[in-house]
Amino acid sequence: MFPERHVLGDKFRAIGEGTHLVVSYRGISWPARNSTLRAGLLLVGGLALSLSLLVAPRASAAPRDRPVTSTDARAKLRQVLQQNLAVLEAQATVIKTVAKLVGPTVVHIEADVLPQTLDNNRTHKLEEAGSGVIIERNGKYYVLTNRHVFRNTPADGIRIHLADGRRIGPKRVLDDHETDVGVLAIDAPDLIAAPVGDSDGMEIGDFVLALGSPFGLSHSVTFGIISARGRHDLMLGDESVRFQDFLQTDAAINPGNSGGPLCNLHGEIIGINTAIASNSGGNEGIGFSIPINGFMVVARQLIDNGKVVRAFLGVSLDARFGPAMAAELGLPRATGARVNGVTKGAPAEAAGILVGDVIIKVDGTTIEDDAHLVNFVGMIEAGRKVSVEVFRDGKTIGLELQVVDRSKFGQ
Repeated sequence: MFPERHVLGDKFRAIGEGTHLVVSYRGISWPARNSTLRAGLLLVGGLALSLSLLVAPRASAAPRDRPVTSTDARAKLRQVLQQNLAVLEAQATVIKTVAKLVGPTVVHIEADVLPQTLDNNRTHKLEEAGSGVIIERNGKYYVLTNRHVFRNTPADGIRIHLADGRRIGPKRVLDDHETDVGVLAIDAPDLIAAPVGDSDGMEIGDFVLALGSPFGLSHSVTFGIISARGRHDLMLGDESVRFQDFLQTDAAINPGNSGGPLCNLHGEIIGINTAIASNSGGNEGIGFSIPINGFMVVARQLIDNGKVVRAFLGVSLDARFGPAMAAELGLPRATGARVNGVTKGAPAEAAGILVGDVIIKVDGTTIEDDAHLVNFVGMIEAGRKVSVEVFRDGKTIGLELQVVDRSKFGQ
């Protein structure tokens, strides 16, 4: 599901009363009533149980579990605490510094959706909300976000709330529905832009921060790691996001975080938070972000040309390829995409790719299956030279080709 929130009427009343906050899962929406109260009761109950376990009498306590009461022993214990705390505080300082640096670049976005009619024939105003982050390109400023945050909303129906409290509107609205990339051109004095990092350099286990406005709570920061890379084939509600290559993170992402930045510990944007996997509608430790390198391939084209040109390789793929066929061909692992057709005059033919080849790497990235190849090539900028590795007759062969505009081949 996409982590946006839908609010009827005043957003603060809706959150406080728990009656109008709506979450969605696979296109089904329902109100999250009294969720704060239930969470509070669970927390208090769990705390009471924990305390009762701590104070319950024990038949025989080990010496290390006995209360420290002497003045000297407590002084030594506090000294140990201070030594250990210094290490943690030094690490925490990095996180706090990143939050201070990136925070002023993060915005809250509200978009008016077309009025909807209720069962009693009354209409109500529905509002989408999400997050975004400011970047600078060629001396101009833009907000990077998700298309689904403002989809089908004209520029005059979009409100951008800056970190310093100002509210502005976009000068231009740019989007690409096949990748869920959204870009809003803005113009205002004293704007602060975030630096764009390199998502290709991120590895599983790297620390990240997610910033945004979950449930409309601006200036929120959560912390986690990169849990996985290259996630694709996700069912994203009723949206048709064709090209997917997500980073997975356990940094808490909730409704309203859509479009906000995922940052590394250098304070650089390495992803745009886009979706969550959830049965409850809230964070369950599985969030997905569009890697910033792929995002910027699309965003640069939208900014510079107003449209996106897709790359074309020129192969058709064998959907039957799997572990049995891979073993028959002598592949050590059932990865890659088997070619069963090559388009005449396409880059694949020029590079020497043949029917029966198994494409195992493109531009240094291991190809998992045919869907992964389609997604990966779709995020490459047309005109760029890329390396390709194919498995043929028991050998790995390295090739190089230049991908072209798919529209030239009627795609």
